[in-house]
Amino acid sequence: MNFMTALSKEFLEQRRTRKFLIALVVLVLFGMTSPLMAKMTPQLMSLVPGGESFVGLIPEPTINDAVAQFIKNVTQFGVLLALVFSMGAMAVEKDKGTAAMILSKPMPRGSFLLAKFASLALTFIIAVLIAGVAAYYYTYFLFGELNILNWLALNGLIILYLLVYVAITLLYSTLTRTQYIAIGLSFGTLILLGILGGLPGFGINLPDALLGNASSLMNGTPVTNWTSLWVSLGLIVTSLGIAWLAFRKQEL
Repeated sequence: MNFMTALSKEFLEQRRTRKFLIALVVLVLFGMTSPLMAKMTPQLMSLVPGGESFVGLIPEPTINDAVAQFIKNVTQFGVLLALVFSMGAMAVEKDKGTAAMILSKPMPRGSFLLAKFASLALTFIIAVLIAGVAAYYYTYFLFGELNILNWLALNGLIILYLLVYVAITLLYSTLTRTQYIAIGLSFGTLILLGILGGLPGFGINLPDALLGNASSLMNGTPVTNWTSLWVSLGLIVTSLGIAWLAFRKQEL
């Protein structure tokens, strides 16, 4: 069994288990509603008891508010999906013995692991891009035209951000035999990176800075530091590399 066959099998599994559909529905839903939420914030505040007095203090929503809402919603829910979808990718296969059966075809362990990551990556790439199209349409309709190249770059950075956590969770899923330990470690890493990302002068080098760069692209602010891009790529490659080294030595 070669890599492409394994990838086809894994992506079919994504569809059969409804993971692909869930990612698509959730992210597209928030892609569509983010511009609407930004536009209707003053009206929503007026519905809150006592909120009428604060409506006048809220600035008129702008296209930047729609972009910020999209980035926040898609990344928050995207990361949760990335952790949940990836936590059992390897651990469950090893626990049930299906990994040993598939590898007896034979299939290189590296191809088996890479196919897992690639199928999850494909799910999030498709879901984020369609969500981006939906958000672009509603933002254009409600606020005005967006720079299409910058919008594509923004969505690319969001995808890279999500894939960092796919790779990290896949690493933990490989190192353990229990998916719950894998997701616990992943949440711990998410919190740790979030704390480190808030440190002045240091956080600009971590994955969270990708989202700031994405926002700057759309705001027209020059981005001078792309270290977070290389660090994110490094985290993905390192996580997959360590997972492969560990997996090749494991008894199934």
